[in-house]
Amino acid sequence: MTNNHDDDAPAPSWRQRPKPVGFEISYRLDGDTLEIDRTRRVDSVRLSAVEQVRFVYAPGNISSKGYKTQLRLSDGRTVTFGNLSWRSLTDLDRDDARYHRFVSALSAAIARANPRARFVAGRPKPLWLGVVFVGAVSLLMLAAFTLRAFQQGATNAGLLGLLLVAASFWQVWPLVSLNRPRELATGEVPDSLVPGRPG
Repeated sequence: MTNNHDDDAPAPSWRQRPKPVGFEISYRLDGDTLEIDRTRRVDSVRLSAVEQVRFVYAPGNISSKGYKTQLRLSDGRTVTFGNLSWRSLTDLDRDDARYHRFVSALSAAIARANPRARFVAGRPKPLWLGVVFVGAVSLLMLAAFTLRAFQQGATNAGLLGLLLVAASFWQVWPLVSLNRPRELATGEVPDSLVPGRPG
């Protein structure tokens, strides 16, 4: 008689408190079903009903390392969870390695349950183009202000403008580059949007 260690392994799971005030939500794979325990109720999502899996870069108010996975179901509902969990009003918890393991297991299970499911990375194209446009206009306005300040001899204002341009670029560029809309292979998990892959 052979022992199957995989049968004894716990089901892949993930726990997250998505808001500073509120209950923790746990997600657990059970065969071809995703169980979502919201403390007050438990929902079961058939993985065969997942039509699209989207991975996005979603920085928060106090962290620039936020990422989310969104499942769109055939009935129009969505299930969204991320890699950041609130411990308190000012403290966030990250466990990227466990997050990556869970998302990878979930993606593989979805690909098996529904081979026609779409896997996409980044924001929908209209939203992404909006971010590109607003970011470009903001940077151009700051650059024009900075140039004008130096031309008028206002060195301090010009240096402040340079600082603002650098800070704005630092914030906008990841939103543009990481959230560029693109199609993925079925079951693919992009490392740029799902951190924590073992080295």
